[in-house]
Formats: sequence, C-alpha cells, structure tokens
Amino acid sequence: MEPTAGVPTDFLDSTVLLEQTQYEEGFRDGYRDGVISGKEDGKEVGLKHGFQVGEELGFYRGCVDVWKSAIEIDPNSFSSRVQKRIDQLSELVENYPLFQPENENVQEMMDAIRLKFRIISANLGVKLEYEGHSNVSKQDLEEV
Repeated sequence: MEPTAGVPTDFLDSTVLLEQTQYEEGFRDGYRDGVISGKEDGKEVGLKHGFQVGEELGFYRGCVDVWKSAIEIDPNSFSSRVQKRIDQLSELVENYPLFQPENENVQEMMDAIRLKFRIISANLGVKLEYEGHSNVSKQDLEEV
C-alpha cells in the first residue's frame, strides 16, 4: 500500500502534526484573547491618564482665573512682570492639545506649564502645588 498525500505514514508523524495543530490553535486563541484584553486595559489606562491630565490642567486654569480676577479688581495687585507670566501660563494651558493625545510634545508642554506655574508661585511668595489624586480608582472614574 502506498502512502496517500497528506496522510501521515507512521504514528510519529501524526503526533508531530497533532502537536503543531494544538500549538497553532493555542496561539490563535491566545492572540485573540490578548487583543481583547489589551484593548480593555488600554482603554482603562487611557481614561485614567486622561482624567489626571484634565484634572491637573483644571487646577492651573483655576489658579489663572483667580489671579486674573484679582487683577480685574485691583490692576496693581501684581507686578506687570507677574501679570505677563500669568498671561503666558494662561496661553500655555489654552494651547495644550487635549484632543491630540498622540501629539509628541504633550510632555514638554506640561513641563512648561508646571515650570511657569512654579515661577509665578515663587514670585507671589506662595506655596501652591498641584498634588492631584494619587489613588484614582475605577469606581471614581465611572462616577465622573
């Protein structure tokens, strides 16, 4: 009897074929599950990071708004140099690319905002610092 094409000729060939089939099936299943899990994990990390960035920018925006309100009430409340820096910080916060998370400059922009804020705080002689939420839970994010 001659061997038929595609049919193993002895039991070792069938064992190797079975092992390869199981390996390929396991790889496909693992890959599919990994893609699903990766998307879920990515969404959760992105949401948490986005929330933290928005919260920090909101802190700086709030400080700028308070300082500008003080300037409106008393234009001499801050030196012209501090007022110029407040305007610069306001512009930095406004120009932060919230809807462009893949922008390569976001970290440099946030660093510039933080630096400008520290300079203004030092010029005003106040100890202001963004502390943020160190423990933002999934439940906290769902409530937002």
